[in-house]
Amino acid sequence: VEVLEHSLTENSFDRLLLYFPDPWHKKRHHKRRIVQPAFAELIAHRLKPGGIWHLATDWEDYAMHMRKVLETQPQFENMVGPGQFAPRPQWRPLTKFEQRGHRLGHGVWDLLYRRRNN
Repeated sequence: VEVLEHSLTENSFDRLLLYFPDPWHKKRHHKRRIVQPAFAELIAHRLKPGGIWHLATDWEDYAMHMRKVLETQPQFENMVGPGQFAPRPQWRPLTKFEQRGHRLGHGVWDLLYRRRNN
């Protein structure tokens, strides 16, 4: 986060990928989750207009949290429709962690958001 804040200029990225961040599943730790409104605002400033933020998680509660945060950010639009999760894009690598999750019957939620041009 510090590098994004202090070392990178606005409109630096065409795409940002955030795959399987720590879900901090205990309620008292939710404040530690990286996807929070302030972080989403920071990402919006670092993405170029039209830039894509792709997120993925295997923790359903965190997927709902990320979607809620991003749906309330006016700088972002959901690329698959308001409130929708994206199908797994073919270009997203299938990690060992994700493969293990599939074997155990866990779901995976992808989110694709585009920074608005305004």
